[in-house]
Amino acid sequence: MGSDKEAEKKRTPVALAPIAKPLAGKKLCKRTLKLVRRASEAKCLKRGVKEVVKSIRRGNKGFVISRYNYGHHLSRTMETSCWQANPFRALWKAPGSLSLQWLCVIAGNISPIDVITHVPILCEEANIPYVYVPSKEDLATAGTTKRPTCCVLVLTKPAKGELEEEVKEKLKTDYDQVLSEVAEATSAMF
Repeated sequence: MGSDKEAEKKRTPVALAPIAKPLAGKKLCKRTLKLVRRASEAKCLKRGVKEVVKSIRRGNKGFVISRYNYGHHLSRTMETSCWQANPFRALWKAPGSLSLQWLCVIAGNISPIDVITHVPILCEEANIPYVYVPSKEDLATAGTTKRPTCCVLVLTKPAKGELEEEVKEKLKTDYDQVLSEVAEATSAMF
């Protein structure tokens, strides 16, 4: 019988995709997978390419009541599209300006690479930070699924319901810590 350290050393290295940048280092990878596990337990996680892309494109499902507007019609602009509900006017906001905070975690050993090449572009357009982790198997384990997962989207608020204050606080502190390290890794690239 061997220890976990021996099993870790015997692991074969994964073949990373050439676009896997910013790639999380050992410490950041561990923290990111911990965040994914916490988000999964709190039901604040979208798994798989299809769910992630759908969530990014849709942005926030709700709308913000901005002000009273009795009959004045605002022209549609590129930043916001308008929806009228008497006597209020609600403005949809772009995903980057939402109160929701997201982090996209992408596996770096996906083959064929075409499966995920569009995800970083969508994240950049929506101002959502993203980071690559070396293994899709580790990402699936952290996300509490049995099948290897290409990418996950970590939300700080669940789609339905509310979180307990203690769980929300832990998730928020983990998110902030990982986000600051992702920002450092991204700035080091350029």
